[in-house]
Amino acid sequence: MTSRPEATAREWYHVDRLADGVTHIQERFIDPFYRCNIWHVRGRDRDLLFDSGMGVVSLTRMLPWLRLKPLIAVASHAHFDHIGCHHEFEERACHRAEAAILARPDGHETLADRYAVIDMFERLPPGGYRQADYHVHSAPATRLLEAGDVIDLGDRHFEVLHVPGHSPGSIALWEARSGILLSGDAVYDGPLVDDAHHSHLPDYLDTLHRLREMPANVVHGGHFPSFGRARMQQIIDEYLAGKRAGGCPSA
Repeated sequence: MTSRPEATAREWYHVDRLADGVTHIQERFIDPFYRCNIWHVRGRDRDLLFDSGMGVVSLTRMLPWLRLKPLIAVASHAHFDHIGCHHEFEERACHRAEAAILARPDGHETLADRYAVIDMFERLPPGGYRQADYHVHSAPATRLLEAGDVIDLGDRHFEVLHVPGHSPGSIALWEARSGILLSGDAVYDGPLVDDAHHSHLPDYLDTLHRLREMPANVVHGGHFPSFGRARMQQIIDEYLAGKRAGGCPSA
């Protein structure tokens, strides 16, 4: 049995307001490899939430300001650490390739069976944690997304990029005006995962080659700290070099 202490609900989330109307939300007591970055973007007419964390503590109960304006909750993909609180929002969007998972999220499809282990916590959520009791709530999409679609916030517009490989329906969001790339798990400053049951390496290589050419000023990834274009290219180049060294000619 673990002897880790429990955190309170009020201290679970850390909120950091960044430039360009972007707010970074994270679950403080989860190991960085598993800790999803939750991105909130303020718009004139409505706000955007990109991913919603693991869901062991209610996001809207702890951060009630998320309900002050109309908001669209977009899933970068349907893994458990990114969609745990999506059911708390009325407007939900994801790529159509993973809509079935968002509607019926079981442990296999969301990777919870593989990764949602007690050792991921530095401090346990309120009430403790048992993997057998953890589940993601159903949150059927109210909007299905495809490449080229636009998330319109009134004064801000994010283009949907389909970036498969990590998962079939992975998406990123691109705001050309600011150079902000919300990249999900397609690229972040840490070990990239390409071996999930529905990962597809050829698609992932194509995705990374495309992202490498994006004129991003800042990349807000699905995990770990944000970074700029030069670091994004370095991360991708190092990943591709590792695949070439492992005998993957298409890398």
